[in-house]
Amino acid sequence: MELGLAGRRALVTGAGKGIGRSTVQALHAAGAQVVAVSRTRADLDSLVRECPGVEPVCVDLGNWEATEQALGSVGPVDLLVNNAAVALLQPFLEVTKEACDASFDVNLRAVLQVSQIVARGMVARGAPGSIVNVSSQASQRALTHHSVYCTTKSAVDMLTKVMALELGPYKIRVNAVNPTVVMTPMGQANWSDPQKAKTMLDRIPLGRFAEVDNVVDTILFLLSDWSSMTTGSTVPVDGGFLVT
Repeated sequence: MELGLAGRRALVTGAGKGIGRSTVQALHAAGAQVVAVSRTRADLDSLVRECPGVEPVCVDLGNWEATEQALGSVGPVDLLVNNAAVALLQPFLEVTKEACDASFDVNLRAVLQVSQIVARGMVARGAPGSIVNVSSQASQRALTHHSVYCTTKSAVDMLTKVMALELGPYKIRVNAVNPTVVMTPMGQANWSDPQKAKTMLDRIPLGRFAEVDNVVDTILFLLSDWSSMTTGSTVPVDGGFLVT
């Protein structure tokens, strides 16, 4: 299926590893011009070697001022993937201010800020666009030790809907993708305990965690004109977890 992404300019956050890195690689292979944003320079350097022509931007999205400086003059963007996130898991009674602040700064506030920067440019140019926010099944189900993470992802889902409502008149679509556990380095670190993994797998009708490509394929579909009548949606990539 030809996605029609060639020649379009995309920005991907959290591009150094996992879903973000694979999304950059897929967009690059589809002929898009890609701006890759990560806080880790070494990851960006290796990504540029793999995908010549990718534009690297090294910035900590948890820092509002640094983000504004790094992306304020990024230029025209047609497609945005807000993927950067942290998962700082703590029992509810032990949640720290530092973990709370870091989680909200990256998982929610950065989505709002980067989307503002990109959408303002789209509106000024009178250009349509598509934004995909990477959320989680944890936005809709309570998970032990995930109180802050679940809360930030729930907020991302609602932010997605409000963005879709307000940006729709400008022909800018906004959707979220809500994966189950994905076998990225972060997913492996948080779900390596067999007993913990079994508890989750027992609630997934398809009986397995997601692979990165399962999520990337959905992101590309939502970015493309194949989903031109879809906005404000939260799309599960969860093997059926949310129906249980």
